Amino acid sequence: MQVDSATIRRDLSYFGALGKRGYGYEVDNLLDFFKKILNQDHLTNVALVGLGNLGQALLHFNFHKDSNVRISAAFDIHDDMINTVQSGVPVYDVKDLQEQLRDQQIEVVIFTVPATVVQDLCDEAVNGGAKGIMNFTSKRLSVPKNVRVQNVDLTNELQTLIYFIEHYEGE
Repeated sequence: MQVDSATIRRDLSYFGALGKRGYGYEVDNLLDFFKKILNQDHLTNVALVGLGNLGQALLHFNFHKDSNVRISAAFDIHDDMINTVQSGVPVYDVKDLQEQLRDQQIEVVIFTVPATVVQDLCDEAVNGGAKGIMNFTSKRLSVPKNVRVQNVDLTNELQTLIYFIEHYEGE
């Protein structure tokens, strides 16, 4: 992708004075500015609910590439998982979700649970202070207006990829 320098300068100007006319931009200052704008300048603790195959994969990955996000608590219903530490993360009983979110001040929750139980768990999470939900189920969640939900449907994403492969091969 080729973007001329005038376009970049104009786009950066929407954020205010980030550089000095005739001198350009200090890269470190730009990086710090965008980290702050994108909330990348502090650690965000995240809870993971559901330690099936997808939950385990996310737990093992634990966002190592991006050090500002960390799964700090996991929740499950299986006795053999509860009160253990998996990939350095403590696992709690899902019944303790609301209390643990509140106590640990966790505002972001990832759900990798069956669609049949996700709404009840979402309600518990919201009551525990969750402000953001990443939902890996096919169920669309009902939440208050101050809570954001990011739905991740892997089947839909795969179908989108296949569509583009089949319809835009030469581009």
